[in-house]
Amino acid sequence: MSALQTFDLPIHGMTCAGCAGRVERALSQVPGVQQSSVNLTSEQARVVAPAAQLDALIGAVAKAGYDVPLQRVELAIDGMTCASCAGRVERALATLPGVRSASVNLASERASVEIIQGLPTEQLIASVDAAGYQARLLTDAPTQDPRHALRRERLRVLLTLLLAAPLVLPMFADWLGLHWMLPAWVQFALATPVQFILGARFYVAAWKALRAGSANMDLLVALGTSAGYGLSLYLWATAGHHAPHLYFEASAVVIALVLLGKYLESRAKRQTSAAIRALEALRPERATRLRDGREEDVAISALQLDDLLVVRPGERFPADGVVTDGQSQADEALISGESLPVAKTLGDAVTGGAINGDGRLVIRTTALGGESVLARIIRLVEDAQAAKAPIQKLVDRVSAVFVPVVLLIALFTLAGWLWMGAGVETALINAVAVLVIACPCALGLATPAAIMAGTGVAARHGILIKDAEALELAHRVSVVAFDKTGTLTSGQPRIVHLQAVGEESQLLRLAGALQQGSEHPLARAVLQACNERQLVLPPVSASQALSGRGIQGEVDGRHLALGNERLRNELQLPSAELGALASNWEAEGRTLSWLLELAPQPRVLGLLAFGDSLKPGAADTIRALRDQHISSHLISGDNAGSANAVGRALGIDDVHAQVLPADKAAHIAALKQGGAVVAMVGDGINDAPALAAADVGIAMGGGTDVAMHAAGITLMRGDPRLVPAALDISRRTWRKIQQNLFWAFVYNLIGIPLAAFGLLNPMVAGAAMALSSVSVVSNALLLNTWKPRDTEQQP
Repeated sequence: MSALQTFDLPIHGMTCAGCAGRVERALSQVPGVQQSSVNLTSEQARVVAPAAQLDALIGAVAKAGYDVPLQRVELAIDGMTCASCAGRVERALATLPGVRSASVNLASERASVEIIQGLPTEQLIASVDAAGYQARLLTDAPTQDPRHALRRERLRVLLTLLLAAPLVLPMFADWLGLHWMLPAWVQFALATPVQFILGARFYVAAWKALRAGSANMDLLVALGTSAGYGLSLYLWATAGHHAPHLYFEASAVVIALVLLGKYLESRAKRQTSAAIRALEALRPERATRLRDGREEDVAISALQLDDLLVVRPGERFPADGVVTDGQSQADEALISGESLPVAKTLGDAVTGGAINGDGRLVIRTTALGGESVLARIIRLVEDAQAAKAPIQKLVDRVSAVFVPVVLLIALFTLAGWLWMGAGVETALINAVAVLVIACPCALGLATPAAIMAGTGVAARHGILIKDAEALELAHRVSVVAFDKTGTLTSGQPRIVHLQAVGEESQLLRLAGALQQGSEHPLARAVLQACNERQLVLPPVSASQALSGRGIQGEVDGRHLALGNERLRNELQLPSAELGALASNWEAEGRTLSWLLELAPQPRVLGLLAFGDSLKPGAADTIRALRDQHISSHLISGDNAGSANAVGRALGIDDVHAQVLPADKAAHIAALKQGGAVVAMVGDGINDAPALAAADVGIAMGGGTDVAMHAAGITLMRGDPRLVPAALDISRRTWRKIQQNLFWAFVYNLIGIPLAAFGLLNPMVAGAAMALSSVSVVSNALLLNTWKPRDTEQQP
């Protein structure tokens, strides 16, 4: 059983002594609880229980009908150099009373900690400090500009290389047949500042690790280079009058190469977070507010909801809002991935960070700060990049024992060579090579670097991946289930068929005249068709709505009506000519409207069929999924005729119609039970249960917040072609993770035995170690060249 801890749990929802008693009884029944007491006044429970039982305590309170409020704290961690460091920080945070979970990302140098509300963040920071690292709240100002830190690191590397280069020159000269050596005192003078000044970071970090009862990469480097440096001092002191072979160059060059590798790694890691920086750069610092008819320049922080803001051509929208005056276009490429400008006019929503086109707009703010679309996008990308993929758990377990195992291998190497009769010099150099080459950096960076690069490039193209688990699962998807309305279809009715007794244009002209001024969706579809054909509509008089049947009025002296089948039957107007068409279109699930002349001569003038039009790219989407060997299903609440028509038009493998919202999740569960890995694509509240039930939920842009919350992947624009694109970037990211882990493991599996058997000298080992970390991050950065197929040309 784990050690006992004292938990102070805040309890929400208690209103009387009975509530407190019920909570106390629930807590006392959790296995391992030694003591529990509940204070109604302070709304707190004090529990003495094993550390591992925090989740059980929270569950017991919830089961009793109350709530333990939780919060998430993001910390920036400085000083981590390898996977062992990340593991130690994670363990230090996880052992604190009140910490429910802790996840540390080596690539982003962040820790995400879920804690009981009210736990002082100072305790988290102190715990990290005690483990030998530095922590600060992510919301606090950074201690220094990252670019400045990178410049300082570059200067340190250049100075180290300049000092180490003369030490290596004799070795290169020897290859050319020139046998000479620097005097021992010159080697000592060059190597000492490298070892103890420029390489001081390794000693500091190694000491902190030892003080915390652990080991890391810095300890390996410090031990290895100190052994080489100490051996050189010993050989120099005992050499007498002859010139000894010293190893100052090995220690200095190893430090130089490790520092060079860490610098290149830092540069590469900075590139993996480029997506976040690009999004953060979209936030303007000032805005032009319109108050009492006058314009005033204000800071973004001074804005309030419902403020009127003036946005001039070429400026970024300072906040989310609604257009109240003017017409323009908005460039939303960096936010939604939409390559073409989007028209904005009265009543249209605008997104903070987008660029205004060539028109002056006045907008009313609807969301500010952390509630804006841009802030939520940044939060989603940050969370995804900070999260750990399930496969990372295996890596963490390996990393936890890696450095101690390497230290044992180095000791066995030293003892083995001495036992075989080799001199102390040979044995020590081979042990140093083992210590130097066995760096777990590549192992720790393999997964997070790929995830950061993959989620970053996806975000630039309008695909927001909410968590690493969705990213890892999406590459295995074998079935994609679509909702219909708003996902594969536009959700707006259009005229899909029309048949006139006379001329089609005359049919549309008269129908459009009747519908002038109406806001009914079918009326808008008629008027849109008239506008597309540039028809001039005559005036209508005596217009009157016919409840549940249609509309009537006088146009060009004729008494006309536009209505449904019920209206035609009431007027007893036969239409043998159009009856067969009407039956066929109804079978397709179309909505029918009859244009009727009531006077002077009652007759049928024509028939219009309305349907939900397919989204551009819907057919490309199904085709792309089929190319990826993924089957498609349509799960719709619409009638069978409409759903089957869409299924036939797109070539969807399986169609389920008239499915209630609650039953959509059951369909997903049935597919999963059949062995399929299922992705569900939807955009509405009724899709939320199915999105949550699927292995991977994909919410379409423009959908509801509920759908986006339930989904693991959110598409920032309503282009269905982003669905196969999201699965494609998932597959490519997963491939990078596999490649990185393969090379990280193989590198150590090959490198350590070679070093132990004396086949690698410390300098080559140092170069290989530096190269391994850089190659892993560089391989992940290749994802930045990815572009979604079939979405480059927007209609």
